[in-house]
Amino acid sequence: MDTLLDSVKAQVAESARVKEALLQDGKTLETVAEVAGLLVRTYRASGKSLWAGNGGSAADAQHMAAELVNKFRLNRSGLPAMALTVDTSVLTAIGNDYGFDQVFARQIVACGKRGDVFVGISTSGNSANLTEALRACREQGLVSVAIVGANACAMDDYDYVIHVPSTDTPRIQECQTLIGHILCDHVEKSLFGGVKE
Repeated sequence: MDTLLDSVKAQVAESARVKEALLQDGKTLETVAEVAGLLVRTYRASGKSLWAGNGGSAADAQHMAAELVNKFRLNRSGLPAMALTVDTSVLTAIGNDYGFDQVFARQIVACGKRGDVFVGISTSGNSANLTEALRACREQGLVSVAIVGANACAMDDYDYVIHVPSTDTPRIQECQTLIGHILCDHVEKSLFGGVKE
């Protein structure tokens, strides 16, 4: 019978295995680099990024928007980023009047403009509100990015799709945070340079 320590070690090992698989996936790493460059160009053109997800992915969306608005490592000016998951009045009004599928799409229409970037985070990639968000992105001229698990297919029509090489929700979320941190790090270094605190 496994001990608690065995369970802890097994989970750390599996997390490391998924990150190693990501490291060996050249195509996915190229997409991460492309998205990092896209975000830099967007900010240089006075655009912004919009982030969204459900459940734990909503927390990730808020996390990455905060890294951009405040700072990642460097003391610098804030960058315009919004998590579309935080305003309970907006979320409940849209959910009540138009349905939960529209909670991100209507915010994209209201707050997004051509050339902005929308990042949808999902472990399954099958969330109807993120599918509807893509439709809104196309109507408004936003570039769409999906960060999803290995088997996600409903979001494959996004402009950029980053597939985490796992089907296990916790392992996917751990890599999504890593990818988000990589994006924030590149944006900050490219736009502000400087020395770490």
